[in-house]
Amino acid sequence: MSDTGSGHDGAQKDYSQKMDGGGGDFDSGQQSQQTEQELATKMLQIQSKRFYLDVKQNRRGRFIKVAEIGADGRRSQIFLALSTAAEFRDHLSTFSDYYASLGPPNPDNVPEDGKLKSEMMIKDNRRYYLDLKENVRGRFLRVSQTITRGGPRSQIAIPAQGMIEFRDALTDLLEEFGTNDGGFKGELPEGRHMRVDNKNFYFDIGQNSRGIYMRVSEVKSNFRTAITVPEKCWSRFRDILSDYCDKMKKTSESTTSSITADNPLQKQTSNNIEPVSSKH
Repeated sequence: MSDTGSGHDGAQKDYSQKMDGGGGDFDSGQQSQQTEQELATKMLQIQSKRFYLDVKQNRRGRFIKVAEIGADGRRSQIFLALSTAAEFRDHLSTFSDYYASLGPPNPDNVPEDGKLKSEMMIKDNRRYYLDLKENVRGRFLRVSQTITRGGPRSQIAIPAQGMIEFRDALTDLLEEFGTNDGGFKGELPEGRHMRVDNKNFYFDIGQNSRGIYMRVSEVKSNFRTAITVPEKCWSRFRDILSDYCDKMKKTSESTTSSITADNPLQKQTSNNIEPVSSKH
C-alpha cells in the first residue's frame, strides 16, 4: 500500500478495458458477461488506488462487485450480496472508529501478524474475513472472500484513511437499491454427510437470489464433483429416486425367487426348516 496518489484522468477508460463480468455464485463466465446488466457505479480514488463499486444484475439477481485497481494496473475484486454489503457498511463504521482511537503508528508495538482488529461475515457458501492490519507502509483493511470447501480466494485492501469514504459510497448505493436479497427467510436445515465405501457424500442446503438449493458433493481422495438441485424440484427428485428403489427391490426379490425355484434342493431345504419354538 503506497501513500502516493494518482490522478483521475482516464480512470473510467482504464476501468472499462480492465474489468470483466462474473462472480462465482453470481454467474461467472462468458455467458454471464453477455447477459449482465450494470445498474449503477461509483469510483473512489483512495491514495494510489482506484475502487469501483458496481451494482449489477444478472439472472440470479442483484449484487455489488467491488474492484480494486492498484497503481501498477493490477486488479482484484470481491462480490457482495446486497445484505452482505449492508453488513460490511456497518463494519466499516466500527473499524473506522477503532482506527481513529489508535493514534499514530508505533513501529515498536506492531502485532506479529500485523492484525489490529478482525471480524468475519458469512453469506450462504461464502465467508468474508475483515482484518485491519499494519505494516511498514501504513494501516489498511484487508477484505478476503472465500468459498467453503475449496474454490478461489480473492481479496482487496482499503487504505485505512479511506474507510469512511468507502462506507459512504456503499450507503448511497444501498439507499438506492435496498438491502433485500429476497427468497426464503427462515432457518435452513444443517448439512448432512454420508460415507459409502471410499466415497464421501455431502448434502448442503444454501440460498442465493434465485432461491434455495441443495448441493450434493461426491468426494474421494483425488476426485470431487457436485450437482445443485433447486428446492422447487426436490419432491420430484425424491419420487424418481424412490421409484428406482422400488424397482430395484422388486427386481432383487424376483431374482431371489427365480433362483430358489430353479434349485429344488435349496427349496426342499427351505421347506424342511422348522420354526423355533418359544418354549424352552
